[in-house]
Amino acid sequence: MPVYVDNMRAPFRRMKMCHMVADTHDELVAMADKIGVARRWIQKPGTSQEHFDIALSKRKLAVENGAVEVTMRELGEILKRKAET
Repeated sequence: MPVYVDNMRAPFRRMKMCHMVADTHDELVAMADKIGVARRWIQKPGTSQEHFDIALSKRKLAVENGAVEVTMRELGEILKRKAET
């Protein structure tokens, strides 16, 4: 079960951000730990919408560590599927 990063490029201060989600909470926080994203930055914890907003530099690290690159539309479908289960 993979971790996913989308192609969003939302400005936040001097950074560009994207979303990182996973099929399970454990996979999501394991990747966050691996790429150096603090667990306290998790968004909507405990819900099917659980994710991290990560800088593009962290996105690159996530992909290097096995995250799957998806479009924002594909990510929306992944989150919809999670909500239905």
